[in-house]
Amino acid sequence: MAALACRSRGREWALSKLGRCPLTAKPQYPRLCGYRYFHETPSQAKLQPYLLADIGEGITECRIVQWFVKPGDRVNQFDAVCEVQSDKASVEVGTHAKNLITSRYDGVIGKLHHEVDEIASVGQPLLDIDVEDSTADQGNPILEEPPAEAARDSVPHLDNDMQSESLQKKAFDVSSAENPSSAKSRARAVLAMPAARVMLKQHGIDISDVLGTGVEGRIMKEDVQRYLNGRVTPQQPPTLMAAATASDVTISPTPTERQMFKVMTDSLSIPHLGYTHSVDLTALDSIRQKHNARKDLASEVLGRPAPKLTFLPIIIKALSIAFQHHKKLNSHLVVAGESQKPELVLKGSHDFGIAVDTPKGLLVPVIRGVQTRSIMSIAEEINRLSDFAKQGKLKPSDLQGATFTVSNIGSIGGNVVSPIIVPPMVGILAVGKVERIARFMMDAKGEEQIVKRQEAVLSWSVDHRVLDGASVARCANLVSSILEEIDGVSLALM
Repeated sequence: MAALACRSRGREWALSKLGRCPLTAKPQYPRLCGYRYFHETPSQAKLQPYLLADIGEGITECRIVQWFVKPGDRVNQFDAVCEVQSDKASVEVGTHAKNLITSRYDGVIGKLHHEVDEIASVGQPLLDIDVEDSTADQGNPILEEPPAEAARDSVPHLDNDMQSESLQKKAFDVSSAENPSSAKSRARAVLAMPAARVMLKQHGIDISDVLGTGVEGRIMKEDVQRYLNGRVTPQQPPTLMAAATASDVTISPTPTERQMFKVMTDSLSIPHLGYTHSVDLTALDSIRQKHNARKDLASEVLGRPAPKLTFLPIIIKALSIAFQHHKKLNSHLVVAGESQKPELVLKGSHDFGIAVDTPKGLLVPVIRGVQTRSIMSIAEEINRLSDFAKQGKLKPSDLQGATFTVSNIGSIGGNVVSPIIVPPMVGILAVGKVERIARFMMDAKGEEQIVKRQEAVLSWSVDHRVLDGASVARCANLVSSILEEIDGVSLALM
């Protein structure tokens, strides 16, 4: 019996050295199995900076529109963390998803590097995420499946399995209870369409108060409108007799205004030469009015609805004809290399930018290949680009590559203006308002008569580093001759 007891104690000691315990002893280790147990050891994590990736189309920075997370929130892969807007002119990017930045990691938000309305640069940290390190798994009690003999000697594990599942459920419930705002913000982050978000921001409405009826519960513009219609407007306080003291308001420029700020700052290095002259558009106005009165005939010839004809497409076509003889005005000035040697690139295609006033600011879409277009084609393209600019549907490519700029300031009421050159272009033309002017003119008998004429002022600005006043004057005179003697050159303009 003593020998048997010795053998038993020896077996217990041997099993203990192997990390196993007999049935009569309390297990020193968890059951040998292929899955994890909860433990109190802090998880190993590393702080991972989340860099703003290059989203293409030459965009180098973005404005933070809104954050969907805050420090301490837990995120999973593909959860939306913020909404951004590019620093280029406001354009339609196809789907709202392209404006959302989503997480590439599972972890906890550590730090937000930018506030709302601040600028984030491509390649710079957007936020920090405490990412669970895969190497931390090595410290967890995860063991290989034991051999058959060890499995026979192990204790029954039914109760341990049930206890593990209970612990997992409790841990999940506690996590959700401790941080409900994180789950709510992620669930609601992408459940609103862009137009609905604009209305929510304008009216100061909490997104969680609106019931979405779109796909997967997305909030539509109509949902916000229904919410506004059903909301009771609080009674306005009585108007005070004395007006309150006005206070200063600080505003941030829009992306379009920031782009204009950059371009105009660059233009300060250009020595501008200004040149203005009047052009008689009386004969041209007569032809234009005849066309507009017979648009049905023009539509039949074109095979499509003919656009209403204004002065602008005719002036643009006259410019293109003049530039065939004054090529320097349709060029780019490039300063390349370490020597900073200037080079003038004479552009083969006449790609004219037209300034368009939109609710979001000044945009300059480009008409491609003016030298090959008819006046009707130019008019149609002006209408298309203007409509897209006002609706925010322009693509970045529509705003790039202009070789000369035309600003129709006369459509607003201006007459004489000093337009600013946008580099690398070397010139710009502003067209003033067409007005009826009294002029002295010689009649057939050689007597002076006062007559009414339709005139407009054309204001030029050119880069004086590559163009002089005489060159501009000669080109301007040719443009005036084409427009004033329209009867003689009408076939060349078609």
